[in-house]
Amino acid sequence: MIQPQARDEREVFVIVPRKERQVGAEENLKVVQTIYDAFGRGDVDFILDNLTDDVDWAVESGGSAPWNGARRGKAQVAAFFKAIADNSEVTELTPLAFATNDSDVTAVIHYAMRVPATGKSGDMDLHHWFRFTDGKISFVRGTEDTALVARLLPAS
Repeated sequence: MIQPQARDEREVFVIVPRKERQVGAEENLKVVQTIYDAFGRGDVDFILDNLTDDVDWAVESGGSAPWNGARRGKAQVAAFFKAIADNSEVTELTPLAFATNDSDVTAVIHYAMRVPATGKSGDMDLHHWFRFTDGKISFVRGTEDTALVARLLPAS
């Protein structure tokens, strides 16, 4: 944006850089909360609509579960959710705590699951970090109890 500033008898223009669309902490927190609600309903399309096209998504890159690993883009994130649905039943998803600023939201979630293939169940606390760019989630990191998940899943 160019703004004129008068000085003597001539005009001087100052170029002011255009900022990225800033969305506040409260709005980002609401998006994350609605994403957890959508996960509970199985509404993956809603989740994908709130991600950037090139989202960088990683959950336990060294883990052995089919949903573990690094993914890029909405199609790979959709595969993440499919891997969870194909291999487990979520029996609890309870947000415990959130922290937020203008670009990031972190969450602690109590999560319980059952693995139909083994009949085993377990629960754990998950930690998620979401980063926002222009009002959409562009970066996600998550942790889980990989040792517990490995005990619940069938041996590979």
